[in-house]
Amino acid sequence: MNTLRLQESRATRRAFLGNTSIGLGATALGWMMGAGPGSPALAQAAAVSAPTPGDRRRDNGPLAGFPHLPPRVKRVIFLYMSGGPSHLETFDHKPKLGEMDGQPMPASVTRGQPIAQLQNQELKCLGPQFPFQRHGVSGQVIADILPHTARIADEICIVRSMHTDQINHDPAHTVMNTGTSISGRPSMGAWITYGLGSDAENLPGFVVLTSEGGRNPQPISSRQWGPGFLPGRHQGVQFYSSGDPVHYVRPPAGVSREQQRSLLDTLRELNTLRNERMPHAEIETRIAQYELAFRMQAAVPELMDTRDEPQHVLDMYGATPGDGSFASNCLLARRLAERGVRFIQLYHRGWDHHGDLVPYMNTCCGLCDRPSAALLLDLKQRGMLEDTLIVWGGEFGRTPMFQGKGKYPGRDHHMRGFSMWLAGGGVRPGFSYGNTDEFGYFATENPVHVRDLHATMLHLLGIDHERFTYPYQGLDFRLSGVERARVVQDILT
Repeated sequence: MNTLRLQESRATRRAFLGNTSIGLGATALGWMMGAGPGSPALAQAAAVSAPTPGDRRRDNGPLAGFPHLPPRVKRVIFLYMSGGPSHLETFDHKPKLGEMDGQPMPASVTRGQPIAQLQNQELKCLGPQFPFQRHGVSGQVIADILPHTARIADEICIVRSMHTDQINHDPAHTVMNTGTSISGRPSMGAWITYGLGSDAENLPGFVVLTSEGGRNPQPISSRQWGPGFLPGRHQGVQFYSSGDPVHYVRPPAGVSREQQRSLLDTLRELNTLRNERMPHAEIETRIAQYELAFRMQAAVPELMDTRDEPQHVLDMYGATPGDGSFASNCLLARRLAERGVRFIQLYHRGWDHHGDLVPYMNTCCGLCDRPSAALLLDLKQRGMLEDTLIVWGGEFGRTPMFQGKGKYPGRDHHMRGFSMWLAGGGVRPGFSYGNTDEFGYFATENPVHVRDLHATMLHLLGIDHERFTYPYQGLDFRLSGVERARVVQDILT
């Protein structure tokens, strides 16, 4: 009996030491990186999911067999107007709505439709709050509140027939980012870097930047750029345009780069031994992320140092580097694109205009119009627009009915029809596609679902969305979902 207990004790000690060696190593690395045992950096490292055998690659290259098609673009920059910009004050001019300003909205339009905050209230029309004009050789109709976007009318494709599944912010964000309202699914940036990898050796393949300004800048959950069930290294990494750009990336005082390199080498040796005894792809993923973090310590400061940018470029964006503005983030987006980052997402929080629509539209357009156009023009003059896809838009649109009281009413959430624009490689420039009804309520002509947008984005990157799947819990998942999604061929060259 005593011999058996001794053997059990030894087995337990061996199991404990073997099973915790990785955790102890991660704790040591976290300390060297300046993150304690309870820090977000360690929690994030511990959350990395195990990749499938097909994803076990040591470089940033694509999966075997990718891309499926000749790619038209190398990267995506998504300019995300968080909160839902009003299509009726930007790209979708509705004279009929103006004629009926202040009159009851026809019940035949709204009967049985999902409504967010206007439930059980009298629904009255609110006409366009800004004039619209035709611009460029293409004659695209754009509101006067977007003068800089108007100047690039011949470069962009405006889709006026977008629609989505959800009428409230968080689930609508989730649909736009993951193709479904079910939380925990992979984001579009994670899907794209999983399939295609990244050309950035010293930076993440998927980077997120945020700014704010306008009404009610609601927080955005980090799961909107999460990896879901995909390998954890494909999650988006949030950069900050003021202060430390990445948390815990700076080495603590007194710890040299040589010491960090020595620790990483030791961890690699320990984990290699562990892999020989019990192979686990998660170990390779974690080490790859440790190595990336080490390289980022040199790459990130160089990225953020904009002293090499000429003043005329800063003026074009309206940027003051380091101020955390959307303009500064657009400049950083171009610098990230130059360094090979595959998917760059810029959130500007402040477009949720339930009240004071006119002043807050002036605020948001004032902050976002000029830098959005500048980014496109900057990429074009550098020869990069032809292999970049730019997407501009929010999670949904706004109602044709007014909300609130006072001099400047607002508009409620709206999911049945809204506008976005796209530009870059493979996209028809100076082109308008789709339409809503005379009230701007329903997408009636060539409706485009968010999943159609995803399918088209993947197509431009050289990916067949129907063949791009990931097995999880007995199902083959894909970004474009199981519902019928289509590539919107009519907006492509």
